[in-house]
Amino acid sequence: MVPSILKETLIYAVYYAPRGRQRMHTLARDLAQRHLYPSDQLIGVIGAEGAGKSMLIRGLFPGLELTNDDAGVNRRSTPLYELDTNDFFAAHTFHIDVRYEAAFHQMYEIAEAVNRAIESERRVVIEHFDLLYPYLGYNAAILFAIGEEVIVSRPTFFGPYPAALKRVADATILYRQMAHSAEDLVTMVLDYEFGIKRPVLHSDVKHGFVITFTEPPDIDVAELDARIRSLIEADLPITYADENHIRIGEIMMECTGPRIHVKSTGCIENLRLVPRLRYDHITHEHMLVGTVGSDRTVGFESILQALPDDGHESRQSRS
Repeated sequence: MVPSILKETLIYAVYYAPRGRQRMHTLARDLAQRHLYPSDQLIGVIGAEGAGKSMLIRGLFPGLELTNDDAGVNRRSTPLYELDTNDFFAAHTFHIDVRYEAAFHQMYEIAEAVNRAIESERRVVIEHFDLLYPYLGYNAAILFAIGEEVIVSRPTFFGPYPAALKRVADATILYRQMAHSAEDLVTMVLDYEFGIKRPVLHSDVKHGFVITFTEPPDIDVAELDARIRSLIEADLPITYADENHIRIGEIMMECTGPRIHVKSTGCIENLRLVPRLRYDHITHEHMLVGTVGSDRTVGFESILQALPDDGHESRQSRS
């Protein structure tokens, strides 16, 4: 039984959605520890294709057999439909992708299979839960929506509802894709043209990216910015190579989130590199910061301003 105080107070929690596989798995592990309970039988996962839903699920439920993901299809028939409710040792946790299953089954058939599993006290993890919700008639115990952020919600009778989280995820996924492509484009130029090998330290900022260095790199940020802008204007294709690589134009480079990209460099809108490196006095790292898209912030996001202006920073340092 979920403690009532959590049911009453948790509306939603918001986390930056990492773009690489290892960081996503680490976040998912933490989410499982903080938010999942053994009593959660119905888990809904919401997000666009290529947002990283399967990556998130693998981190939340290590070892869970997925019916499909962007890399291919499990040739074994979906185990959920073969559940023997009288078999005590049958699987406890099942995965289905509603968009995929809808090609082979009517929605009511999928809903019936889910209900049968829930009634036999099994757990079902459902991708594209927003598509099945109208046919189930009841909400998930916990919802995960992934766009630019990972939103975790434990809904009550009054919501939030899957469609609302879907709208938020769909509205922000483009920023995550643009930021990832811009980050890898900057990394490529640093490696091939500035002689600075691929940094392994990455972080996040609203509508952008942070590349950190343990020592200040010898780079002219204005020159780097101009070069990046020229590559964006060239509209180079960004394509999937394999699970650990992408191609930008003719150059292959490492990437552990190869599907979380825009189609070409020309799709990166309004890239802005902060004119100078910033120093983090807590981590003792030097940060190269870039943002993409609109810089307009609303609601609680207004407190997440990435960087103060230099004048404000100087005033703080003198106080």
